[in-house]
Amino acid sequence: MRKQLLLFTFLLVISLLQATAQKGTVRGFVYDKENGEPILFTNVYLKGTTYGAATDVNGYYSITNVPVGKYILFTTSIGYDSMLVNIEVKTNEIVTKQLTIKRSAINLKDVEISAEKEVQRTEVRTSVTKVTPREIKMLPSVGGEPDLAQYMQVLPGVVFSGDQGGQLYIRGGTPVMNKVLLDGMVIYNPFHSIGLFSVFDSDIIRNADVYTGGFSAEYGGRISSVMDITTRDGNKKRIAGKVSSNPFTSKLLVEGPLQKQKTEGGGGSSFIFTAKNSYLDQTSPKLYSYIDDKGLPYSFLDIYGKISMYGESGSKLSVFGFQFKDDANYRFLTDNSWKSAGGGFNFVLVPGGSSNLIDGNFAYSKYNISQSEAEQEPRTSSVDGFNLDMNFTNFMGKNELKYGFQVLGFKTSFATS
Repeated sequence: MRKQLLLFTFLLVISLLQATAQKGTVRGFVYDKENGEPILFTNVYLKGTTYGAATDVNGYYSITNVPVGKYILFTTSIGYDSMLVNIEVKTNEIVTKQLTIKRSAINLKDVEISAEKEVQRTEVRTSVTKVTPREIKMLPSVGGEPDLAQYMQVLPGVVFSGDQGGQLYIRGGTPVMNKVLLDGMVIYNPFHSIGLFSVFDSDIIRNADVYTGGFSAEYGGRISSVMDITTRDGNKKRIAGKVSSNPFTSKLLVEGPLQKQKTEGGGGSSFIFTAKNSYLDQTSPKLYSYIDDKGLPYSFLDIYGKISMYGESGSKLSVFGFQFKDDANYRFLTDNSWKSAGGGFNFVLVPGGSSNLIDGNFAYSKYNISQSEAEQEPRTSSVDGFNLDMNFTNFMGKNELKYGFQVLGFKTSFATS
């Protein structure tokens, strides 16, 4: 009897191992047919089954532990046409399918959907606010140009001040306790002196996550809040642009392909460039003459550029750089200047023989403050540093295991007379 039980257990283990081995993986990216940009947090699943996944901030999906057989790969998202693709999953095989869907002209009534609600179906996120360009543009804005800084001020627990480069206080924490990431690069004090504008152009933001508590070790280095901002890669189909102007600022946006895709979802390269300039110091004498006929002493200039190169598998390398400048010149008192500049690269690597995902970045940035007063030497303060990140994501059915490492370094200096 004992021998029979051992034989039965052995056969059961062998059958379970065979059943586990006879499975494969379906993965890929979902893109917008109009501009080639990834579609975030949309559903991709095997029709007629419970196997599926939602795309991440890069538009990537991975469906693991799929039994061997033939399936219909299905993706659907509100505002887009559905897409069906016939696939066949073989033992220990990785099926890579890039899906390109086009916008739909069908209007639906009484339906509300957002990226935040979609991601909440698969992730538990405490004290996290997801901000999209669509939400930013829904709020009334100063000067008619939507801005992340103005949206942030309506969030609970967030307070802005207009002094010293637009200080941000979240849930009682000091400004130095906040961590701001732009495409993985640490940005120091990304708000302008009057507190109404940020250095980020809302038209190039793909996604922004605001963590006001409960963030993981991935965002180590601050104890108050984290703002993780991801920008678009640029239109992969055609040259496009935007020019806008209002009483406070003017803006230029240009984007397009450097090397066009030969196939839908194939390899190529694209760029995006934006510049934003303030002339409040010139227009304010007319707009606010009842306050001071000399006008308000604030002005700024923001420049950001990015080049992205991507392969057939969806792997991507992006190189970016920025320069932000802010001036506040008080007549007969003091001249203040805030300058920030930096650059770096980030990447997403899709290994050919593995269902894992590798991403990372390296960046360097510098922030400098100077104050000049009559008959005195200028006082300066600066901080500059670098950050290196490498992340590995393992997909295991409906679960994910993410791990990695981070290296940070910074230097500060202060000079006064």
